[in-house]
Amino acid sequence: MVNRPGGELSTRPIHFIWIADCSSSMAGDKIASLNTAIREAIPHMQKVATENPNAEVLVRAVKFSSGAQWHISQPTKVDQFQWQDLHVDGSTSMGQAMKLVADQLKIPPMTDRALPPVLVLITDGQPTDDFKSGLQALMNEPWGKKAVRIGIAIGGDADEKVLQDFMGNPELKPLRANNSDTLVHYIKWVSTAVLKAASAPPSQVNQSSNASNVPIPQPQSTLNISTADVW
Repeated sequence: MVNRPGGELSTRPIHFIWIADCSSSMAGDKIASLNTAIREAIPHMQKVATENPNAEVLVRAVKFSSGAQWHISQPTKVDQFQWQDLHVDGSTSMGQAMKLVADQLKIPPMTDRALPPVLVLITDGQPTDDFKSGLQALMNEPWGKKAVRIGIAIGGDADEKVLQDFMGNPELKPLRANNSDTLVHYIKWVSTAVLKAASAPPSQVNQSSNASNVPIPQPQSTLNISTADVW
């Protein structure tokens, strides 16, 4: 066990939640690439957590298609986290996914000692339910508003406006992955640079504030990877 200054009580939880589109349009290479990308990102997340022992990284996942449900429901310490493959069917109930996450960002089960959560929304399409009310439910929770929210568009049909609304940050645009290599690249960036920024001491937000003060780095360049359109 890593020795923590001040002992175990000095650690602060940071919740990292994947919110993954599992609609029928994700079938084939898209869902396979997403499963591979998240699985390959886990060791990188573990390394970030090891480098900042004062933050306890807890990971879980929501999946949405015709309806939404927790894919991995328990907040799991990143050093014990194992990815379970996603499978596809149905439509795109993104609004329901937002409401599921919002319910878990209430206090309780969240605590006021937590660090800003990281929410990563990944989709290749557009909502088939009431996304606006789902997003409002999320933003009505203080930890939803303070969360670091990242949107990843898979392929050219993903609704970037929806992802931009989810992110709520005009200085940071949704990431677009048009092939497997780019998706792996962006998933790794979220799992390392974004997680590191959110778990660093400067991210310990003022609880009276409604917004996150986490300085999110710009995404890493894709110059050294293939950016050819496949999806």
